[in-house]
Amino acid sequence: MLWLMRLSGFLSATMVVIVLSPSLQSFPPAEAIRSSHFDSYLRFPGQIGSAGTDRPRFPFREASPFHNAEECEDSTIDSTACDPALVHIAITLDEEYLRGSIAAVHSVLQHSLCPESVFFHFLVSDTSLESLVRTAFPRLRFKVYYFDPERVRGLISTSVRQALEQPLNYARNYLADMLQTCVRRVIYLDSDLVVVDDIAKLWRTDLRGRTVGAPEYCHANFTKYFTQRFWSDPKLAGTFAGRRPCYFNTGVMVLDLERWRRSGYTRRIERWMEVQKGAAGDGAGGRIYELGSLPPFLLLFAGHVAPIEHRWNQHGLGGDNVRGSCRDLHPGPVSLLHWSGSGKPWARFDSNRPCPLDALWAPYDLYGPTP
Repeated sequence: MLWLMRLSGFLSATMVVIVLSPSLQSFPPAEAIRSSHFDSYLRFPGQIGSAGTDRPRFPFREASPFHNAEECEDSTIDSTACDPALVHIAITLDEEYLRGSIAAVHSVLQHSLCPESVFFHFLVSDTSLESLVRTAFPRLRFKVYYFDPERVRGLISTSVRQALEQPLNYARNYLADMLQTCVRRVIYLDSDLVVVDDIAKLWRTDLRGRTVGAPEYCHANFTKYFTQRFWSDPKLAGTFAGRRPCYFNTGVMVLDLERWRRSGYTRRIERWMEVQKGAAGDGAGGRIYELGSLPPFLLLFAGHVAPIEHRWNQHGLGGDNVRGSCRDLHPGPVSLLHWSGSGKPWARFDSNRPCPLDALWAPYDLYGPTP
């Protein structure tokens, strides 16, 4: 009976990979597939080279060539970021999440009808990572922006997970300042996701005059994102007066940078971080929220977000803060899979203990030598 259960689980995972694999599915979005448990763990070839060896620290193999379809709008490879035909995507690069970032970029290119018309804006605190991107994607259109950790180090307060305290996690707050003013809109993506649909569909989202567009989750208990100190202070809690705030995940957002710049949202986010920092140290009841970069976005935009279909952020696949926990897909169609939470697929593969849905991330992984 045990062998039968294992075989059934393996076949279920195999079917999921077949449906979402970039080599077998072109541009239509994948429909949601419910996973089942399987014990046949996938093994990833290659490890990070150790100091003193000739092997690179991050051996990424080159992705397959990508080209625009005939119906794509003209956009030459030598044009600048100001080309109005481009789709703009911002994503961070750091050592801990680099493998995820490369997989995310790869997934976007695999499923784009016009991949040569996608321009990436990489936010880094280590400029040496640029060459690694070029190794994997020689023809990729991108620009690297240095984000100084000192800009936010004094504003960051402790969080439920140490990863949420990293300065680069707050770089999304400064996109409007860092990107050229000719870039009027950008899609921000976290490093722990893959896109299985044409990103241009998300790019064309009608923001309806809003600054931020994102999938909203109004069934979530919004009050839990702020502390009792926040809700017991009428001045603080009054921030949401006249609004119907809903939770949204800041790992997938479409941002109107023109409206952001006009309204000075960067400084307004910093002010909320200062309130949090001051409240944590004033000895009069403590902090106003527990998570990292998310709450200031909720304070400014919750209730004023342009809603986007949930298919564009199937989040929570990383599980919760219980080590080894696995999640399933939400019902409905899927255009983006997001391993938000404490578990990352590359780490689980390396430990030989992946979750079933991690098999959907594996086809985009470029880490290690050519199989």
